[in-house]
Amino acid sequence: MFMLQYSNIVEFVAISILFFLYIHYWRRNRGKIVPSWPIIGMVLTILRYVPDFHNFTTLVLKRHGGTFQFEGPWFTNTSFTGTSDPKNIDHVTNKNFGNYGKGSNFKEILDVLGGSILNLDFHEWKLERTVNQLIFKRKNFQNFFHRSVQKKVENYLLPFLNDVSEAGAQVDLQDVLNRFTFDITCTIAYGFDPNCLPNKFSKLREIASLKSLPVMEEVIFYRHFIPIYLRKLQKWLNVGQEKKFKVAQENIDRFLYECMSTYSSRCGEEFDVCYFDLVKELTKEGYGRGEMSETYVRDTGFSLLIAGNGTISSGLSWFFWLVSIHPVVQAKIIDEINENCHTQYENCIASREEDLDKLVYLHAALCEALRLYPPIPFEHICSVKSDILPSGDHVSENTKLMYSMYAMGRMEQIWGEDCMEFKPERWISNKGYIIHVPSFKFLTFNTGPRSCLGKDLSFVQMKMVAATILWKFQIKVVEGHPVMPRISIILRMKHGLKVEVTKRCI
Repeated sequence: MFMLQYSNIVEFVAISILFFLYIHYWRRNRGKIVPSWPIIGMVLTILRYVPDFHNFTTLVLKRHGGTFQFEGPWFTNTSFTGTSDPKNIDHVTNKNFGNYGKGSNFKEILDVLGGSILNLDFHEWKLERTVNQLIFKRKNFQNFFHRSVQKKVENYLLPFLNDVSEAGAQVDLQDVLNRFTFDITCTIAYGFDPNCLPNKFSKLREIASLKSLPVMEEVIFYRHFIPIYLRKLQKWLNVGQEKKFKVAQENIDRFLYECMSTYSSRCGEEFDVCYFDLVKELTKEGYGRGEMSETYVRDTGFSLLIAGNGTISSGLSWFFWLVSIHPVVQAKIIDEINENCHTQYENCIASREEDLDKLVYLHAALCEALRLYPPIPFEHICSVKSDILPSGDHVSENTKLMYSMYAMGRMEQIWGEDCMEFKPERWISNKGYIIHVPSFKFLTFNTGPRSCLGKDLSFVQMKMVAATILWKFQIKVVEGHPVMPRISIILRMKHGLKVEVTKRCI
């Protein structure tokens, strides 16, 4: 009898404590956009808004003045500081650069990058970047890159779109651009063109390695928020996201090793005269590292694909969509091409860099598309020691810090009240030159010591493609086609970009 009464008392006390805890947390979270609960932290809200993650992140950062502390589930090491404050970003990427690296969590999330430059920190990263910088500055490398893009545009991209136009077909322009940049990247990296983009619409074929990259990018996104023990369990059981990742990685690795095999068999003197192979040059120039292993060549090739394929095709896809729904902007670009380039070239408009430099309005329109839809929507770094950000927020030792480029492009305090408008004019001065915006405000190509080495080459490629397509063709998005971001570490379009292509009459 006594034991029964004691049990009832304990049960009553436990229920009372839980009730008062609930009331306490309910009051504390009342009115908050991201409530925090015992044990589970804020993860429920994140899961709820995953389909619209980037816009939700923007809203949260706006509500909290540009910096927000995310609390993950207890004992999972998934908490982080999120920011879109340019002063904070300048601090962690430049002024206090030595205190922030990739961190062990980054390397676990992006283990597929292996020992490539995208996964390195501090001394190893500095050595690798020095080698990359030397090669990217070489005139013969820049010339080869330029010729490769021009050749691909003239011999494949234009004939393909012309065939689509004559067939009166609809095509996924994002897929077309993705195939184009995949071929270009492989040509630069290995001197090998896999011809993912044919010159005829009827010759389109499914390519496993090409489809694998978006799958891997999506899984890597989810890895940022899933506790490591759950990821390891999925991997061990070969289920869920990790099963998808394994299949995709096997496809891409099979392709990369085939490229390496082709590359090895053509590394003779004759091959050297015809091609500039980036992976081979990186191997040759590696200071004090001896002969490069097969793993290094694979890791380097994969990092080049990540950097040169999805990012460029994403930027161009959003650009063509924005231009198609802003006919005034499109007309201004056409007029600029007409004034500066078209009389000199029959096929590839503005194929010389000096001509590309004249296309100021096109450059501004590309910058504006990249501002609103940055190919890499967020970055993730980790503190070495504790730090105080310029915003006054405290960052503990070994704490993740994520900064959102997507949110930054939508901040009134950075871009003004018209920040949501597609307005290339904001990039052009009264004298007709491109306005310099500090890289810690316009983060598409990163900032500080880790700023993108391929920025100039990326603009060359995007301008050549954009100018040529817009001059030759009218691109119209299929009526009713949904356009929204895919949840991924690369800002691809979830449903692609279904368009109709017609020849332009100037």
